[in-house]
Amino acid sequence: MTGSVCSVTKQRACHRFMNKTPEFVRLAGESRRGVRLAQAGLVANAILTVAKLVAGLVGNAYALVADAIESGTDMVGSLVVWGGLRIASRDPNERYPFGYGRAEPIAAAAVAALMLGAASAISIEAIREIRTPHNSPAPWTLGVLVVVMVVKEVLYRRSEAASRQSGSVAMRADAWHHRADAVTSFAAFVGISVSLIGGPGWEQADDWAALVAALVITINGALMLREATRDLMDRAPSRGMFTIVSNAALGTAGVLAIEKLKIRKSGTGHYVDIHVQAEPSMTLHDAHILSGMVKTAIRRAAPTAIGVLIHMEPYEQSD
Repeated sequence: MTGSVCSVTKQRACHRFMNKTPEFVRLAGESRRGVRLAQAGLVANAILTVAKLVAGLVGNAYALVADAIESGTDMVGSLVVWGGLRIASRDPNERYPFGYGRAEPIAAAAVAALMLGAASAISIEAIREIRTPHNSPAPWTLGVLVVVMVVKEVLYRRSEAASRQSGSVAMRADAWHHRADAVTSFAAFVGISVSLIGGPGWEQADDWAALVAALVITINGALMLREATRDLMDRAPSRGMFTIVSNAALGTAGVLAIEKLKIRKSGTGHYVDIHVQAEPSMTLHDAHILSGMVKTAIRRAAPTAIGVLIHMEPYEQSD
């Protein structure tokens, strides 16, 4: 089809042009926004990791050290999300005609794996600290944790809002990574507070808080890994997406019925495969025009539909 429109020497340039749909342009813009958020998170995590690690070692608070380990995985996670979003924003080409959208769930799965690994490391070290007598944490470490919680909650809210707008699982994974860090910081705050208030005999309270934080990180990581895996396996979107697409097709003049409808997610967009039935006596030319009308109607009703494949079939009334 492409060769009939463009000369062979200009086929590659034509292919890029034909895939520059408004939705691809919008998705590229959303990916760039996600990249900027990942960069901001990377800088913030670098600063917080150093601050928490130094405060934990100097202030004798292992919960802060565990928090620093989690922030370290946040740094790597932000790098992974950054790379995944940059790859996902590339235009389709001859080698990848459906685009690079799968880089999104791959990045999300990698971040989830990092969260699970960090939770394991924190748990092992916390158990070791519980079994080892040590002094109570320094009171000033609580101030460090307050600053950390505020910063991480702000990063979470910004990233979560961007993920809801774009539908990016990678950005959602990065957002929950920030939230997990805020939760670990809160657990550390509670543990250190209990240790300071309880006095002698309560020195291990912050270590128990680190274990609680590790459990929270494990749950979030498992949930993110499950969601990313489902997207990699072409899980169907919500029923609402099917309703929107089917109503748009049936609302097109000349469409008598829909036989099949398949939708799969790719990055932040969707690919639609639909079988439309029309009057059997319709000419091939008219059927071609009708299919174009259906495709336009679907793209207007569902802006995330970056690819729509229409199969025209003769209408057969059933009993």
